Amino acid sequence: MNSLLASLTLLAEEPVPDAADQPPPMGQMFIPLILMAVVFYFLILRPQTKERKKHDQMVRELKKNDRVVTAGGIVGTVANVTPDSNEITIKIDDNTRIRVLKSHISVAAPEPKDSKDSKES
Repeated sequence: MNSLLASLTLLAEEPVPDAADQPPPMGQMFIPLILMAVVFYFLILRPQTKERKKHDQMVRELKKNDRVVTAGGIVGTVANVTPDSNEITIKIDDNTRIRVLKSHISVAAPEPKDSKDSKES
């Protein structure tokens, strides 16, 4: 009976915590989170910021007779640029002009080659 009582007492005691049972320090828990934030910045945010700055510079440098493509795919020639406004006027055809927000200009398209040059080749 003594041996049964002694074994029950041993089972009821809490084991002494080992170093492996202790949780890691708080600083060590945040290292993966910090690394993910750094990777996120360099892979997503930084390139996007560079692209936005490049687009803003392109829009600021637009001038009359530049060919542009809008976000909707409309190709035209800049007819009027007002520096203090956020709109520009695009000439699509001889009698067709539309006003577009500067932020919706996708690309300043290169000038098409003259039809005479392509016929000579």
